[in-house]
Amino acid sequence: MRSAKGSVFSVSLGVGLATGLYGISFGAIAATSHLDIWQTMALSLLMFSGGSQFAFIGVFATGGTASLGAAVASAWLLGVRNGFYAVRMAPILNKVGLAKLIPAMVTIDESTLVSISQEGIKNQRLGFWLTGGFVYLFWNAATLLGFILGNAIGDVSKFGLDAAAAAAFVALIWARLDTFQARLVALIAISLAVALTPALPAGIPVLVAGISAVVIGWFEARPKAGER
Repeated sequence: MRSAKGSVFSVSLGVGLATGLYGISFGAIAATSHLDIWQTMALSLLMFSGGSQFAFIGVFATGGTASLGAAVASAWLLGVRNGFYAVRMAPILNKVGLAKLIPAMVTIDESTLVSISQEGIKNQRLGFWLTGGFVYLFWNAATLLGFILGNAIGDVSKFGLDAAAAAAFVALIWARLDTFQARLVALIAISLAVALTPALPAGIPVLVAGISAVVIGWFEARPKAGER
């Protein structure tokens, strides 16, 4: 029988690889948007938030230096969710002071999700660090590869890379939705994201869908009239 640590490692590696490969598309888009290799790699190495990176480059590529403020604002908006992840992960990681800066770099969707899906504090911490590390490694390697390939890669969606991260997310989280209500909320959020995708900039529909799930959950959690 496979050990718990081995299972965490396998899940973390799979999620890290599936998510990291999507970095190829970011590198390719950066190359075709006339960013140089240093600018492209700085965004992946330092910002390290896929949605925020795509939001930034989407605005900057069309408006140039004049749109820098709007590009930063768009990236920040999509990065706000990482702050909520940090609140969720704080009691698990148990870091204080400057030590918080290290896990902050890899507090992302994938590392948070893998962590909270594990049983026991040790496996939760292991899942966080392994997933964050794998995503960081594969994402930056894929960004460099995508930039080098540049225009030669063509439409990255035909390789299925744009769906790899989403598929990994659905496979990982669906088992956690073990009640009818939880699955209904998830389906509502998914439907909302799909419906808004043609009308809103990339990344915003996911943010709106996430907020809708929180709002629905809040209303459901409120005590009914007459209840304490």
